[in-house]
Amino acid sequence: MSNAALSPLPFADRPDAAARLRDALLAASFTADGLLELLGAPAYAALSRSETVPALRATRGDTPLELLVRLFLLQQPVRHARVAHVLPVDACLESGWLVAVGDDELTATVDVRPYGGSDGEDWYIVSDLGCAVGGAGGIANRAEGVVLGVGGASTTLAGLTVRTPVAAALDLGTGSGIQALHAAAHATRVTATDVNPRALHITALTLALSGVQAADLREGSLYGPVREEETYDLIVSNPPFVISPGARLTYRDGGMGGDDLCRSLVQETGARLTEGGFAHFLANWQHVEGEEWTDRLRSWVPRGCDAWIVQREVQDIAQYAELWLRDAGDHRGDPATYQARYDAWLEEFEARKVKGVGFGWITLRKTSAATPSITVEEWPHPVEQPLGETVRAHFDRVDYLRDHDDAALLGAHFLLAAEVVQEQVGLPGAEDPEHVVLRQNRGMRRATRVDTVGAGFAGVCDGQMSAGRILDAIAQLLGEDPVALRDRTPAQIRLLVEQGFLEPA
Repeated sequence: MSNAALSPLPFADRPDAAARLRDALLAASFTADGLLELLGAPAYAALSRSETVPALRATRGDTPLELLVRLFLLQQPVRHARVAHVLPVDACLESGWLVAVGDDELTATVDVRPYGGSDGEDWYIVSDLGCAVGGAGGIANRAEGVVLGVGGASTTLAGLTVRTPVAAALDLGTGSGIQALHAAAHATRVTATDVNPRALHITALTLALSGVQAADLREGSLYGPVREEETYDLIVSNPPFVISPGARLTYRDGGMGGDDLCRSLVQETGARLTEGGFAHFLANWQHVEGEEWTDRLRSWVPRGCDAWIVQREVQDIAQYAELWLRDAGDHRGDPATYQARYDAWLEEFEARKVKGVGFGWITLRKTSAATPSITVEEWPHPVEQPLGETVRAHFDRVDYLRDHDDAALLGAHFLLAAEVVQEQVGLPGAEDPEHVVLRQNRGMRRATRVDTVGAGFAGVCDGQMSAGRILDAIAQLLGEDPVALRDRTPAQIRLLVEQGFLEPA
């Protein structure tokens, strides 16, 4: 399909109209908190599943907030006279946020979704009609250049990103502008790129309506619009990572074979980061017969970068094809066309000897260290978002462990991380547990098995005694040789530090 199927957008060069509209939305409590209070938790949650009936039932009155929800979230026409005292209607009509239909009704030209910033800001995400709720599965328009609103992937990436003040941030494939919006809160300068000019237009609307600084918007694919000498302290991207047999939808299909788009994006990032700068990506990667997926991802990491790669989910090729066929709404169309497209996906995977597809997070940090650290792991368990501080702390620990050999570790002082608990696992009534598990209740919520020495060591780490002195005390308590205990325990201490159970005091 072409962009001809999409509605005209509001003017991006009318910041005055956007500011007046923002003031009106805030005055009517058209905010994330106001929306939740009006709709109630069940109807609010239903929106994320693309179900609008509960919200329609909850907005049958004529309060200003109900009118705005129907107009900007539920694509319902509203009588001119009813909304005239809520919005600057003339300015909204002139600047293209609203259009007149029939004799006395108005409709919105875009969806506007209230969105709460990480520090409680009242922001708004603009997207194409039918795209504000439910993410990809809820899109009402499958035109090639359609621009989606906030989905689970968007919020996942926003939560992963390290939020320290930076001079320059880059959002590659900005879409509706949610990552650029977050970056604007802590970056002096924000650059946003997208191959879809409609996405750049909508990003400008998102930033203006949210009342934040404008971004430097550039059209082009990946690093194409970035000048050779430009580097950034922060790079974020929720790219079109879907591994598909053809580029049908700009927001999801990158047009490269297999997982080449994600690989290229990651490999080219090393030259674009400043020293100590972070890059955060969501990605899909192929699980290929006869190849370790971890080795595949290690090969993507550019020279001069530490990396932390987490695989969150793996789907077999049939599950993967079905997910994205449903995303495009193909399951609701002609059965023969659906089957032909399904067959094309499987044919493509089989030709590449792909047996599954992984989804996860990739974080890079530019480093001058002689030996960069690359961690590739699978962690499908629940985590606590936002994880930005957890990600930053991971790389701080990488630096610490890189600078401390075993002797230095034994001379160091440690603290047990907050909200770590100990679990003893064994048969009921047994005198001794089969094993001891340390579990985090924050961040990655990791669990790790430790021996008696490891559990005892962690339990007394309050920063007062060095690791070596603690081990000497444990050796005396257990009747062990203290020298032998000092020799064998640093590896366990190193692991507990690496995974965040212990923190350097």
